[in-house]
Amino acid sequence: MLVQNAIKYFVAGLLTFTNFTGLFVINKLHEDSKAVQEPPSTPVVLDTYEPQPLLQLNYDREQHRAQSKYITHYGIIFKHGDISWLPVLAAQAGWPESTWKKLGQIILRESGGCPNVRGGDVANADCRILRVSEWNHRSDTGLLQINGVNYNTKRNKWAAVCNEMNVCTQEPLLDPLINLKAGKLLYDISGWSPWDPCTWDKSRCP
Repeated sequence: MLVQNAIKYFVAGLLTFTNFTGLFVINKLHEDSKAVQEPPSTPVVLDTYEPQPLLQLNYDREQHRAQSKYITHYGIIFKHGDISWLPVLAAQAGWPESTWKKLGQIILRESGGCPNVRGGDVANADCRILRVSEWNHRSDTGLLQINGVNYNTKRNKWAAVCNEMNVCTQEPLLDPLINLKAGKLLYDISGWSPWDPCTWDKSRCP
């Protein structure tokens, strides 16, 4: 009887060990299978970037610095005191050739030929703004120093540049062609008087 019980317990233990081992093997195979079939949580990206030669990078950087030194519009490099570009842009803006001489004189007096200046700005030879010398006429804008009363309807509800051209803020008038078109509009309305100091300061009348 004791021998039979011992054999029974031995067989039961053997079966239990076999089942446990089998489950372990099955679980291990299942885990290995998952590791092969499931994609990695972080995708692998192949780096195909080919670095450029260092000299080429340095050259591009220097070229960019050289180009950014100048104020450019429409392929024109603007310089203080230089209005050699005037016939091209004036014609595009609708100014007749008979006005170009007077127009050029006004541009040189008002902005020095720098399209990016606002009232009171002091620019260098490359039209770069160095400082602000006066703060009481900052709305004057660009080549012809178009004043805020001509584009800001909060100051003047009849502001022609805003009402006729839909240019109602200062920023667009820093574009030389838009500025010249706005000036042409004012010229058509009032002649040269928008740029005549006598118009706003009687002490400066002849």
